[in-house]
Amino acid sequence: MKLFQGFLPMLILYGLVLTTVLVNAQDDQSGFISIDCGIVEGSTYTDNVTNINYVSDADFIDSGEIHNILAIYNSFDVDTQLTTLRSFPQNTRNCYTLKPTQGKGNRYLIRARFMYGNYDFKEQLPEFDVYLGPDYWDTVKFNSSSKPINMEIVHVLSSDYIHVCFINTGRGTPFVSAIELRLLASNMYKETAFGSLYLFARVNFGSAFGTIRYEADKYDRLWGPISWANSTYLYTFDKVSTALFTTIDPPSEVMSDAITPKYPQESFNINWTPDHTTDKFFMYMHFAEIEILKRNQKREFNIFLNGNLSYGPFFPLNHSTTTIYSTEPEFIAPKYTLTINKTKNSTLPPIINALELYTLKQLPQNQTNDQDVAALLSIKSAYKINTKNWQGDPCTPQEFVWEGIGCSNNDTESPRIVSLNLSTSGLNGGIDPGIANLTMIHTLDLSNNNLTGTVTNFLSSLKFLTVLNLKGNNFVGPIPAELQAKASKGTLSLSFDGESTGDPASSCDGNTCKDSKDNKIIVPVIASVASLIVILIALSAIWIIKKQKEHGMRKTGIGPDIRKQQYTYSEVQSMTNNFSLVLGKGGFGTVYHGFIGDTQVAVKMLSGSSLQGDKEFQAEAYLLLGIHHKNLISLIGYCNDESHKGIIYEYMANGNLDSHIFDASSSFLNWEERLQIVCDAAHGLEYLHHGCKPPIVHRDIKGTNILLNETFQAKLADFGLSKAFPTEGGTHISTAVAGTPGYLDPEYYTSTRLTEKSDVYSFGVVLLVIITGQPAITKYDNDNIHISRLVNLKLAEGDINSIVDPRLLGDFDVNSAWKAVELAMACVAHTPSRRPTMKEVVMELNDCLVTERARQETKPKKLTGLMSLNLENAYDPTPI
Repeated sequence: MKLFQGFLPMLILYGLVLTTVLVNAQDDQSGFISIDCGIVEGSTYTDNVTNINYVSDADFIDSGEIHNILAIYNSFDVDTQLTTLRSFPQNTRNCYTLKPTQGKGNRYLIRARFMYGNYDFKEQLPEFDVYLGPDYWDTVKFNSSSKPINMEIVHVLSSDYIHVCFINTGRGTPFVSAIELRLLASNMYKETAFGSLYLFARVNFGSAFGTIRYEADKYDRLWGPISWANSTYLYTFDKVSTALFTTIDPPSEVMSDAITPKYPQESFNINWTPDHTTDKFFMYMHFAEIEILKRNQKREFNIFLNGNLSYGPFFPLNHSTTTIYSTEPEFIAPKYTLTINKTKNSTLPPIINALELYTLKQLPQNQTNDQDVAALLSIKSAYKINTKNWQGDPCTPQEFVWEGIGCSNNDTESPRIVSLNLSTSGLNGGIDPGIANLTMIHTLDLSNNNLTGTVTNFLSSLKFLTVLNLKGNNFVGPIPAELQAKASKGTLSLSFDGESTGDPASSCDGNTCKDSKDNKIIVPVIASVASLIVILIALSAIWIIKKQKEHGMRKTGIGPDIRKQQYTYSEVQSMTNNFSLVLGKGGFGTVYHGFIGDTQVAVKMLSGSSLQGDKEFQAEAYLLLGIHHKNLISLIGYCNDESHKGIIYEYMANGNLDSHIFDASSSFLNWEERLQIVCDAAHGLEYLHHGCKPPIVHRDIKGTNILLNETFQAKLADFGLSKAFPTEGGTHISTAVAGTPGYLDPEYYTSTRLTEKSDVYSFGVVLLVIITGQPAITKYDNDNIHISRLVNLKLAEGDINSIVDPRLLGDFDVNSAWKAVELAMACVAHTPSRRPTMKEVVMELNDCLVTERARQETKPKKLTGLMSLNLENAYDPTPI
């Protein structure tokens, strides 16, 4: 690893005055493009926090729908730009095209911002890809409806045009909230010589004032605040300048605070894990001494990366920024630890003010030649072409080449436009002069439109043009002599039907062009074109059918090779490797881990002594065949092979809810995670009660029947006891009592009258369990009592901390906790009519979750471990 210190020591020794070097620095917004996506066309405004001028996105894109996030997510601390958005339910690719005033060769910070805010009322976090020009940038994945995502890259433009594209990958509708371009100084982040720099983290250590950006930072970089346990915060009210040759130029407001270990002998450990195993990092560490040191004090330290000395010994300059940075990509490692240790000569512990981490992002594909792009945009504007989805780069990537465009592609040069087919496109007016700039074009088809006027002479200047089809329009006058001459020589295949002037040497009569010397007739190859159209229509039909099938499979979450319905016992033996791995056991039998192809599954086999009879077992299989919801376990198939009966489900990687509440070896759930899980489960139960016709009562809601997938999304399972109301409008079923002690509705137990409110009771017990961390039947004063009674006793004390799981250490929003407890107690009311419906439960839990997430976004980030910072858990690049 090579690190370079951003100043010259010899100059310091000679006592020269340190000055700031800025090249092309922007003290105003002349290098900015600030787009608020989703505001009304023609709208502009100045943000009252940053004073940045924002414009509507309508002039940069010609597709999409505008929306607002829901009001519950629009709190006072949410940036204005995040409250509106543009979504793209149509087309696979939708692109913004930007043309900054300083284009090719200039270095820009490009930022895209996203906030879901449940704008579509679906409560389904989408996932989609973002491309910068023809190259993949990253995939947008949300953790929360209320938490924004920023994508930011430092990129040297290879074209005058910037295309930011959103690709629908079948996992939700793409959208964007804001797009921001910031022109950087030409001497900043020169490491872009290796490739573009994709922001991993930019942190302001010791900040207590939220995210710092423009106007403090003239380049509008977002410096996220970070707090650190067991550290001392340093700050100064004096200006911190920039040392000579420190070109990154972090603002004084960032450098005026810092952190240092609380105890002089301690060191810093800053940890991070790359998103991808092949990621290569660039580091920029910013230091400034902001304490006035006494004569006998000295601050000096060494910098290590994964145990290897990277730089040092080093001492920060008084109120002057020094940047130590990578001059080449760091070595690849599965995990990184940056350690800063004081030297033996130092009397003070180390200090750090700010840090930037970037991953190297290669964007290798060439964009289409700028002149050709400008010509196509002129043609698009002149003819108001809006039905061909002409968005993004015209020629790359190849799967998104513009309709009607032919390109020449090679690996070393920018693609060029070599053919343009606008036949039967409803064009009006004359021949657009922009076509003259398509200097490499060899085929131009403008046939069967409503073009008028004369055939302009500039077409003859297109020296590579060999095919020109102008038939089916309303041109008047002769064709230019130069075109006629090329047609006569046989170098141009010309098709034209215009007004005859009586001069056979300079005009076309009827459907032919005649040469005065040899009367050669040049006609278009109509049969070939017709055949091509038939082939294209057939291919399009096949593609549409294929996409419809894939869409249907994606909706179920099951691939085409997985869902089969019925399997033989020998197939089940094969998929479970002869039942070698047990996932769990219950009264029904045993659940085994298995594979169908590369897809993991769970196989539930009915044992001969099962308490769940054959009737209930089959009932579960048939019920799951008819219900589909994201919060209900998905059925893949079943086995009904003589004495062997089994049900095959999707695999849930994180087991059941109870294991994470009571098993010390499982991951511990914080308050937000607990609320999200019960929200998911409530949605599944609401679907059974209110989305199914007739309604279905689960009858065995409990923690072990709430399963968690790899992202901790909760799904209800085990429908062996479920019952559907037999008639429309039925209010209850009289049935034998079944369920689990502690979760069983006492009213149902005594009356045998089963209603949806019996499930509501059981869900209330689950909610109390997850709030308190106690089992449904728990110990109190050496007696076994029901959890609802225990909570009722605690409520009399009026202290929420005595009710909520003490392992949370008070890290929860008090209001959301009170609301959750009150909701749970309403669910377990003895009289069923006083219990809420599951629709009401879902609404109340969503409110609890929103309240907790609002607290998470405004609280200081807490760190674990003595002077050890984990950037993945602690860094939040979004403004708070």
